[in-house]
Amino acid sequence: MHDTDQDGQLVFKCDFCKMGWDENRQMVEGHRGSLICSQCLSIAFTELVHLDSGYTPAKAEVCILCLEAERDGLHWQSPIDETVLACRRCVKQSAGVLHKDPDIPWKKPSDPKTAD
Repeated sequence: MHDTDQDGQLVFKCDFCKMGWDENRQMVEGHRGSLICSQCLSIAFTELVHLDSGYTPAKAEVCILCLEAERDGLHWQSPIDETVLACRRCVKQSAGVLHKDPDIPWKKPSDPKTAD
């Protein structure tokens, strides 16, 4: 999400939590400027990949990151806006992007079922 502050400056915000980008909140951009932050991505990855839980969207609902409707499988739903969804494929791809970036310390979350 792109927004402007009171001074008219462009602000990049996560579409899922509405928090702005900063050094501790990296972002991955989807289609048409949609953004998911590293904190939301960690939660989404854990729920969709490790716990195999999530939201099953109606046919008309689309992933905000890829803009595809009728994608089979579970989606992650924004905790503050139930209309904002991310499909499992986009969550996995976004996690791969951040995980591989040498300038970003974010790593894919480990499986909580196997954690000590």
